[in-house]
Amino acid sequence: MTYALMMVVLALAFPWGGAAIARRLARVLPPRWACRVLTGAAVLLAGGTVAALVGLFHVPFLASLEQLPLRQVLEVWPAAVPFACVAGAVMSVQLVLLVRRWVQHRSLLKRAWLSADEGTGDGDVLVVPGSDVDAFALPPYRGRSGRVVVTSGMVRSLGEGEREVLLAHERAHLDGRHHVLSAVADLAVVVHPALRSLREALIFHLERWADEDAARAVGNRRVAAAAIARAALAGASHGRAAGYPLLSAMSGPVPQRVEALLLPEPAAPHGGGRRAGVTALAGTVVVAAVAALALAYGLHEYVEYAARHLIGAPERSSFWDALYGLLGTGAS
Repeated sequence: MTYALMMVVLALAFPWGGAAIARRLARVLPPRWACRVLTGAAVLLAGGTVAALVGLFHVPFLASLEQLPLRQVLEVWPAAVPFACVAGAVMSVQLVLLVRRWVQHRSLLKRAWLSADEGTGDGDVLVVPGSDVDAFALPPYRGRSGRVVVTSGMVRSLGEGEREVLLAHERAHLDGRHHVLSAVADLAVVVHPALRSLREALIFHLERWADEDAARAVGNRRVAAAAIARAALAGASHGRAAGYPLLSAMSGPVPQRVEALLLPEPAAPHGGGRRAGVTALAGTVVVAAVAALALAYGLHEYVEYAARHLIGAPERSSFWDALYGLLGTGAS
């Protein structure tokens, strides 16, 4: 069982390396692709973590399905039940936190819509009265289409051209369904702490994606940069937490976003060397995630075969005979 447990440890450790590689890959890609890479990595790495915990949790149950007495399992794998209990406890905590996070999301979205109902509508824009300086993309909710919410304080703080940039930015969040990507990453954090860095990176690249769409909409990158900077300065004292479900032009590291808008529009890497580097990084992310899933599946297959071996069941494949012979030496 020692080597089987090592497989689980590797599966649980992969997200730390996979998250670091995904963040590095996102830095060399255009924002749109960076967001997709970060979200995909979060899903794959979270899936590998859950699969590893399930593989560890089901060892005693698999033995019972194979009609193997638990006493015999404990003689060979004395740590099977304690580790299964730990895995079960971790998954229970994850489930509770997932439900709690989802309820928080829906509650915040509901409160945002209730506050937005006080505003006056003009197409997809709602202007909410008040002295607060804020603007955000309000995702769809219970059949209601998404809206751009702007406070009257923000409207007064910006010029006409700057308001155009701000509205284009928030519309880009709605059109790209950025709230979905943000929610996925936010929920993945509950599964593995290493994915917290992916959520933070994703928020930044989602804002960069919307910045680039806004710059194209107004046709002037410098005007877009100035508008984002002014909106952030005007709303600096508001203090609302950034992130799902209320993505805003004031989210993320604003100085880096403004600096990026003053540079040429980002493009996919050119040249054989750069493309090879990006391909290698992307391949490493996928391999790290798939390897975690494969290790979890391998644990399941190994335990199943080992159980059959203990009860003397027939029909053993030569592959599993060799694997059990190799790993069986560490069974205790």
